[in-house]
Amino acid sequence: MGPTPHPNPSQQGSIEKHFFMELPYNPTYPAIEDLRERARQRIPRFAFEYLDGGCNEDINLHKNTAELRQVELKPYYLSKHIASDMKTELFGKTYDAPFGISPIGLQGLVWPNAPEILAKAAVAHNVPFVLSTVSTSSMERIGEITEGKFWFQLYHPAENSLRDDILDRAEAAGCDVLVILCDVPSFGFRPRDIRNGLAMPPSMSIQNMLQILGSPNWALNTLYHGQPGFANMKKYMPKGLNMKQLGLYMNQTFSGRLNEEKIAPIRDRWKGKVVLKGVASEEDTERAIRLGLDGIIVSNHGGRQLDAGQSSIKSLEPIVEKYKDKIKIMIDSGLRSGPDIARALASGAEFTFLGRTFMYGVAALGNEGGDKTIGLLKTQLKQVMDQVCCQKVTDFPQFLIK
Repeated sequence: MGPTPHPNPSQQGSIEKHFFMELPYNPTYPAIEDLRERARQRIPRFAFEYLDGGCNEDINLHKNTAELRQVELKPYYLSKHIASDMKTELFGKTYDAPFGISPIGLQGLVWPNAPEILAKAAVAHNVPFVLSTVSTSSMERIGEITEGKFWFQLYHPAENSLRDDILDRAEAAGCDVLVILCDVPSFGFRPRDIRNGLAMPPSMSIQNMLQILGSPNWALNTLYHGQPGFANMKKYMPKGLNMKQLGLYMNQTFSGRLNEEKIAPIRDRWKGKVVLKGVASEEDTERAIRLGLDGIIVSNHGGRQLDAGQSSIKSLEPIVEKYKDKIKIMIDSGLRSGPDIARALASGAEFTFLGRTFMYGVAALGNEGGDKTIGLLKTQLKQVMDQVCCQKVTDFPQFLIK
């Protein structure tokens, strides 16, 4: 027998077209870095630098991903492997993948209507979506889109009455899980944002105007959806504030520094699951357990708060070693891809969250961005599972090279 004949060019084109139509991601952007580069081209520089940057000299921003990628997995090629199952149980629910969408503030500044795009994609793919207090869509709107299948991240208000009203609204919207943010006792020092005069809406300097004119898709979508603002805070904010007054109002409204005395009444009031996000030490993990919280997210805010701190993966290791099985341990910060998710799970995290990755996808692909980014991550993660012979995501620690 001779070699297998190749299809003629017209047949080959038809086969390729059919194959690519089946892909759950956009084949023009087969890597997250491709989405990042496309996002950089499509949106104003001030918006991209807000999303992409860290604090101070960006040391921890880069350490997050670099140190995570030092984690290595061992493949077992001759083991029997039937199938790879990404389904993951978390807080009594079964999700279709072991990752969710992290909360990000000012999402509508990066791409108009971004929270709603991502919330719809999360529901379609059955993964968690976390809305920030300072995002640009309201919890009521996200609750409507998701039929209550969303998480809400609370920036702690200075006034208890405001705190309680926000919690009541989140409960009424059907919020599944309350996430309390603990790693913003002060605002991160972010030189790019200072240089860009970042505000809501952005400062209309000549430089920023030129950037907007150079981003027509962003500009037209912003015009269509309207000027982004702090949608969750709209009912509390005095009307007619200028940018300086708005900044002062937000500084006075939120008290970022948490302690056990502030968390305890939230735990008592909230009927559902409560997660502490921003944990970076064994001591804070111990406090979370003592307070009766249901989970923690090991995180350093994507390298945006403490440049002299540890990477999230380095913080995770001793926490897992000491507190595994005592509280649900999750992670975000530094994860960019399916292999990164696998590395974090192998290191002992029970669930993972990604933020920038999804915003790159939305800024690059608009309304399709959430769906295509989730599809890409699922494809990448399944490839790793098939490669190392991992049947269930809970098996990943067995493949960790220590």
